[in-house]
Amino acid sequence: MKKFKFGLGYQILVGLILGIIVGAIFYGNPAVATYLQPIGDIFIRMIKMIVVPIVISTLILGVAGTGDMKKLGKLGGKTILYFEIVTSIAIIIGLLAANIFKPGVGVDMAKLAKGDIQTYVDSTSEVTSHSFMDTFVNIVPKNIFESIANGDMLPIIFFSVMFGLGIAAIGEKGKPVLAFFQGTADAMFWVTNRIMKFAPFGVFALIGVTVSKFGVASLIPLGKLVICVYAAMFFFIVVVLGVIAKICGTSILHITKILKDEIILAFSTASSESVLPKVMEKMEKYGCPKDVVSFVIPTGYSFNLDGSTLYQALAAIFIAQMYGIDLSISQQISLMLVLMVTSKGIAGVPGVSFVVLLATLGTVGIPLEGLAFIAGIDRLLDMARTVVNVFGNSLAAIVMSKWEGRFDSKKGKEYITSIDKAA
Repeated sequence: MKKFKFGLGYQILVGLILGIIVGAIFYGNPAVATYLQPIGDIFIRMIKMIVVPIVISTLILGVAGTGDMKKLGKLGGKTILYFEIVTSIAIIIGLLAANIFKPGVGVDMAKLAKGDIQTYVDSTSEVTSHSFMDTFVNIVPKNIFESIANGDMLPIIFFSVMFGLGIAAIGEKGKPVLAFFQGTADAMFWVTNRIMKFAPFGVFALIGVTVSKFGVASLIPLGKLVICVYAAMFFFIVVVLGVIAKICGTSILHITKILKDEIILAFSTASSESVLPKVMEKMEKYGCPKDVVSFVIPTGYSFNLDGSTLYQALAAIFIAQMYGIDLSISQQISLMLVLMVTSKGIAGVPGVSFVVLLATLGTVGIPLEGLAFIAGIDRLLDMARTVVNVFGNSLAAIVMSKWEGRFDSKKGKEYITSIDKAA
């Protein structure tokens, strides 16, 4: 008999269950948010605190180790192509799910509570004025310290790649700088492991506040939408990502086994950022090269939000159905094309899925006010799309490593075996 280990995954799961219980018992009580929200905020802030130093240090180390501009250019081109294909499939699945199951048909809007979407409306200008070319222009930082302060991932990646190439180019002179960033990376991963010990408390607080605010009653009128979103997300992970994983010689079950703790944490916090450092660390242990991991996964946070794009397509059709608007095939194709552009490169905008929807709905004549009806359960839906985003970006690192012919299969098998033994 193996001795049961009460590991981090189980601790987070307990925090999640206790948070749901506390939120349900004290539903509608503002004291829950007063006392628990600061705990959740502290955890998310601690995660945000370490993300940028880890991305910068690991990417500089990876790029300096490669030192080949041509090789990095090829990796970048392949990565963007792969992201565009997979996010397009996600949009198509979202549209198909909405058209087949029609979650918005028969919904009585008179029974729905309206949420406050003003904060999202205020951010919409960032998206409506955001063209596809703006995304590429904004990749180049005008001030790297400003980009670091704002957490703008694409400019940070660009700077880190250029800096890493510079270190490689100066040879011996760059070794002390490289040693500094190696020390920084090692120290930040140590800090990450300490912060993760606080994760169960952060999860307990965040989920407790969420449940206390929306309650179970608000789910009943929108139950069909919630079920449809979760079913579509599950289908995307198992079928689409499952097939891609199979082609690459791995499986979704392996990725789930490796990232089980991170999946529970991402679901509980509805934050992809909360698991970024650990996902990068584990994908490297699984056999992906450092430079591929440190480039692909952070870039995916802007260009490969599979769960978010799937949800945006589904939610747009849901609102149209709720208002009795029958969108033609050409209008739905137009919606898909607009989503493909507006969903790229704006991951830093708060409530990004909602903001993108606000900027997109008007293009096909869907009333923006419809978003107010689903604002109350957005957090619950955000939990599902965050998990899909984590799966998608983790798999992307494996796909790119295989495509580049640099995946270490032996290291991957050994890592899976070590996980099985530890279980």
